[in-house]
Amino acid sequence: MKLLLHWVTGASTILRTVRVQVSPLRFKHTSQTLLCISMSKGDSTAVRTMSDAQLFEAQFDELVTELTKRDYQDPVLADALGRLREVLIYNTPGGKRNRGLSVIGSLRELLPPSQLTQDTVQRALVVGWCIELLQAFFLVADDIMDGSVTRRGNPCWYKKREIGLDAINDSFLLEGAIYRLLRRHCRDQPYYVHLLELFNEVAFQTELGQALDLMTSPPGNIDLSRFTMERYKAIVKYKTSFYSFYLPVAAAMYMAGISCEQEHSNAKHILFEMGEFFQIQDDYLDCYGDPAVTGKIGTDIQDNKCSWLVVTAMGIMNAEQKAKLEEFYGRNDDASVEKVKELYQALQMPEVYQRYEEESYLRLQKLIADHAKNLPHSIFLNFAKKIYNRKK
Repeated sequence: MKLLLHWVTGASTILRTVRVQVSPLRFKHTSQTLLCISMSKGDSTAVRTMSDAQLFEAQFDELVTELTKRDYQDPVLADALGRLREVLIYNTPGGKRNRGLSVIGSLRELLPPSQLTQDTVQRALVVGWCIELLQAFFLVADDIMDGSVTRRGNPCWYKKREIGLDAINDSFLLEGAIYRLLRRHCRDQPYYVHLLELFNEVAFQTELGQALDLMTSPPGNIDLSRFTMERYKAIVKYKTSFYSFYLPVAAAMYMAGISCEQEHSNAKHILFEMGEFFQIQDDYLDCYGDPAVTGKIGTDIQDNKCSWLVVTAMGIMNAEQKAKLEEFYGRNDDASVEKVKELYQALQMPEVYQRYEEESYLRLQKLIADHAKNLPHSIFLNFAKKIYNRKK
């Protein structure tokens, strides 16, 4: 299926999707890429647009079909491919899609409209979904390790009836789908090897970050001396920043022909600041967010997590408060969790967080000015708009 150029005919209506040329100035301020012209007998022409988000959504069903019906044809794999379809549909969509959409969004800032061909846009959408698949792979496994209950407002995949620890293999299926899609859609492109190396490296870096996280907060072994800001920032950098922030922008840079190590290093300086703030924000929402909005029930306190809240609180609390924290943190009962939250309130942690958010945004502005000399500032500002002041 070609999303950017196709005909659909009906009894009285012809729907045609065509590429449109947009001036560079206007192009920087829109995510619209298509005009869909509906021509009905006796009706005037109606024009509507498809946004990148709409294109991205439409691409997903096509990729599921590709992976489960057009890939392996051996009939003995029917049950396994059916399972793959379930895994893909349950775990991949449903999030905010910021990572995936940032590939096409960043590419639009890096290339002039004349170079954004139908095939280029199509491949950017596929690479974006590969990042969403990587995210799904991590989350399915992470929920098992953390003993989480809900994800995106639904039961975690491993919590579903008859799934259990079979979800471990399902997470492998999600990871494997990434490289099948990259090979099918990007193998003949000059940046193919760059993308393969990028995905492999970022996956390994994220797994190292997860290892640090698990080693710092082992279940049932509460030792708050492990909780330092240095360790926290290392976990965030490797577990979150590489795949959530650097990966989508780096993928777009490679697709645009930017492979210079210095430019990628410049991008990292900026994106790591955003990644760190994003995780701090996530930690804050775990405690103070509304589960009806965030889609998950926070468990950092009872899971003995090395979160920004506890590390920052330890830096400002007195000896008596620290003793209470050591008594109640990491205990899996409502009363202990409430005691920790009372300590946070006494230390005015919401106000401390608000100040940090403001300071982080100012640091981000300076990093963009210092490091994005040859890259469009809009790439980073567009990302920032999605994360600062978010509620989920």
